[in-house]
Amino acid sequence: MTRIAISGHRGLPDATTRLVRDALETELAKRSPGLIGISCLADGADQLFAQTVLALGGTLEAMVPSAEYRDRLPSDAHETYDALMAQASTVYQTGRTEDGPEAHQAASEEMVNLADLLMAVWDGKPSRSYGGTADVVAYARQLGVPVVVVWPDGATRD
Repeated sequence: MTRIAISGHRGLPDATTRLVRDALETELAKRSPGLIGISCLADGADQLFAQTVLALGGTLEAMVPSAEYRDRLPSDAHETYDALMAQASTVYQTGRTEDGPEAHQAASEEMVNLADLLMAVWDGKPSRSYGGTADVVAYARQLGVPVVVVWPDGATRD
Protein backbone atom coordinates (compact mmCIF):
# COMPACT_ATOMS: atom_id res chain seq x y z
CA MET A 1 0.00 0.00 0.00
CA THR A 2 1.17 3.49 -0.83
CA ARG A 3 0.11 6.38 1.40
CA ILE A 4 0.16 9.68 -0.48
CA ALA A 5 -0.29 13.15 1.02
CA ILE A 6 -1.53 16.07 -1.06
CA SER A 7 -0.58 19.70 -1.07
CA GLY A 8 -1.77 22.06 -3.73
CA HIS A 9 -3.18 25.32 -4.86
CA ARG A 10 -6.69 26.51 -4.11
CA GLY A 11 -8.94 28.67 -6.26
CA LEU A 12 -7.91 27.09 -9.54
CA PRO A 13 -9.54 28.39 -12.74
CA ASP A 14 -12.01 25.98 -14.37
CA ALA A 15 -9.69 25.10 -17.26
CA THR A 16 -6.85 24.35 -14.84
CA THR A 17 -9.17 22.30 -12.64
CA ARG A 18 -9.91 20.01 -15.60
CA LEU A 19 -6.20 19.68 -16.46
CA VAL A 20 -5.24 18.97 -12.86
CA ARG A 21 -8.04 16.43 -12.39
CA ASP A 22 -6.82 14.49 -15.45
CA ALA A 23 -3.18 14.67 -14.35
CA LEU A 24 -4.04 13.50 -10.82
CA GLU A 25 -5.99 10.58 -12.23
CA THR A 26 -2.99 9.56 -14.35
CA GLU A 27 -0.51 9.85 -11.46
CA LEU A 28 -2.73 8.15 -8.88
CA ALA A 29 -3.71 5.30 -11.21
CA LYS A 30 -0.01 4.37 -11.37
CA ARG A 31 -0.14 3.73 -7.62
CA SER A 32 -3.40 1.81 -7.49
CA PRO A 33 -4.59 -0.64 -6.18
CA GLY A 34 -3.69 -0.21 -2.53
CA LEU A 35 -3.77 3.57 -2.69
CA ILE A 36 -4.28 5.57 0.51
CA GLY A 37 -4.67 9.33 0.14
CA ILE A 38 -4.34 11.86 2.96
CA SER A 39 -5.93 15.28 2.44
CA CYS A 40 -7.08 18.34 4.37
CA LEU A 41 -10.01 18.45 1.91
CA ALA A 42 -9.66 22.15 1.11
CA ASP A 43 -11.22 23.54 -2.05
CA GLY A 44 -9.02 23.13 -5.10
CA ALA A 45 -6.30 20.50 -5.35
CA ASP A 46 -7.11 18.79 -2.03
CA GLN A 47 -10.70 18.01 -2.99
CA LEU A 48 -9.75 16.99 -6.54
CA PHE A 49 -7.15 14.60 -5.11
CA ALA A 50 -9.59 13.12 -2.58
CA GLN A 51 -12.29 12.60 -5.20
CA THR A 52 -9.79 10.90 -7.50
CA VAL A 53 -8.48 8.61 -4.76
CA LEU A 54 -12.02 7.44 -4.06
CA ALA A 55 -12.90 7.11 -7.76
CA LEU A 56 -9.91 4.78 -8.17
CA GLY A 57 -11.11 2.62 -5.27
CA GLY A 58 -8.53 3.96 -2.84
CA THR A 59 -8.89 4.77 0.83
CA LEU A 60 -9.25 8.39 1.94
CA GLU A 61 -7.84 9.70 5.20
CA ALA A 62 -8.59 13.27 6.31
CA MET A 63 -6.42 15.71 8.25
CA VAL A 64 -8.22 18.55 10.04
CA PRO A 65 -5.88 21.51 10.65
CA SER A 66 -8.07 23.20 13.28
CA ALA A 67 -11.49 23.22 14.90
CA GLU A 68 -12.33 26.34 12.85
CA TYR A 69 -11.06 24.88 9.56
CA ARG A 70 -14.30 23.90 7.81
CA ASP A 71 -15.98 27.20 8.64
CA ARG A 72 -13.03 29.11 7.17
CA LEU A 73 -13.29 27.35 3.80
CA PRO A 74 -15.33 29.07 1.08
CA SER A 75 -19.01 28.28 1.62
CA ASP A 76 -19.29 26.68 -1.81
CA ALA A 77 -16.69 24.09 -0.75
CA HIS A 78 -18.62 22.93 2.35
CA GLU A 79 -20.87 20.40 0.61
CA THR A 80 -17.93 18.62 -1.05
CA TYR A 81 -15.87 18.84 2.16
CA ASP A 82 -18.69 17.22 4.15
CA ALA A 83 -19.25 14.47 1.57
CA LEU A 84 -15.54 13.63 1.45
CA MET A 85 -15.20 13.76 5.24
CA ALA A 86 -18.06 11.26 5.50
CA GLN A 87 -16.11 8.88 3.26
CA ALA A 88 -12.81 9.19 5.15
CA SER A 89 -11.74 5.97 6.84
CA THR A 90 -9.63 7.86 9.37
CA VAL A 91 -9.77 11.48 10.52
CA TYR A 92 -6.65 13.00 12.07
CA GLN A 93 -6.78 16.21 14.12
CA THR A 94 -3.88 18.57 14.84
CA GLY A 95 -5.55 19.60 18.09
CA ARG A 96 -5.43 23.28 17.16
CA THR A 97 -8.47 25.51 17.65
CA GLU A 98 -7.60 28.58 15.60
CA ASP A 99 -7.30 28.31 11.84
CA GLY A 100 -4.53 30.03 9.92
CA PRO A 101 -1.18 29.50 8.22
CA GLU A 102 0.44 27.83 11.23
CA ALA A 103 -2.39 25.31 11.53
CA HIS A 104 -2.24 24.61 7.79
CA GLN A 105 1.52 24.02 7.89
CA ALA A 106 1.21 21.82 10.99
CA ALA A 107 -1.44 19.70 9.27
CA SER A 108 0.64 19.42 6.13
CA GLU A 109 3.70 18.37 8.12
CA GLU A 110 1.66 15.71 9.91
CA MET A 111 0.44 14.38 6.56
CA VAL A 112 3.99 14.28 5.18
CA ASN A 113 5.13 12.47 8.33
CA LEU A 114 2.51 9.77 7.66
CA ALA A 115 3.13 9.54 3.91
CA ASP A 116 5.34 7.53 1.59
CA LEU A 117 5.03 10.26 -1.04
CA LEU A 118 3.87 13.87 -1.36
CA MET A 119 1.87 14.79 -4.45
CA ALA A 120 2.05 18.55 -5.01
CA VAL A 121 -0.26 20.42 -7.35
CA TRP A 122 2.24 23.24 -7.61
CA ASP A 123 3.30 25.83 -10.14
CA GLY A 124 6.85 25.78 -8.76
CA LYS A 125 6.66 29.31 -7.35
CA PRO A 126 7.21 30.43 -3.74
CA SER A 127 4.23 30.24 -1.40
CA ARG A 128 1.98 33.29 -1.25
CA SER A 129 1.79 32.86 2.53
CA TYR A 130 3.29 30.57 5.17
CA GLY A 131 1.94 27.05 4.94
CA GLY A 132 1.54 27.14 1.18
CA THR A 133 2.49 24.39 -1.22
CA ALA A 134 6.12 25.48 -1.63
CA ASP A 135 6.60 25.28 2.15
CA VAL A 136 5.13 21.78 2.25
CA VAL A 137 7.31 20.63 -0.65
CA ALA A 138 10.39 22.03 1.12
CA TYR A 139 9.45 20.17 4.31
CA ALA A 140 8.98 16.88 2.46
CA ARG A 141 12.28 17.25 0.64
CA GLN A 142 14.04 18.07 3.91
CA LEU A 143 12.76 14.76 5.33
CA GLY A 144 13.62 12.84 2.18
CA VAL A 145 9.98 12.09 1.35
CA PRO A 146 9.64 11.79 -2.45
CA VAL A 147 7.67 14.56 -4.13
CA VAL A 148 5.70 14.26 -7.37
CA VAL A 149 4.82 17.66 -8.80
CA VAL A 150 1.60 17.81 -10.80
CA TRP A 151 1.36 20.97 -12.90
CA PRO A 152 0.16 20.12 -16.40
CA ASP A 153 0.99 22.16 -19.49
CA GLY A 154 -1.53 24.97 -19.83
CA ALA A 155 -2.29 25.17 -16.09
CA THR A 156 -2.54 28.66 -14.59
CA ARG A 157 -3.38 30.27 -11.25
CA ASP A 158 -5.62 33.24 -10.55
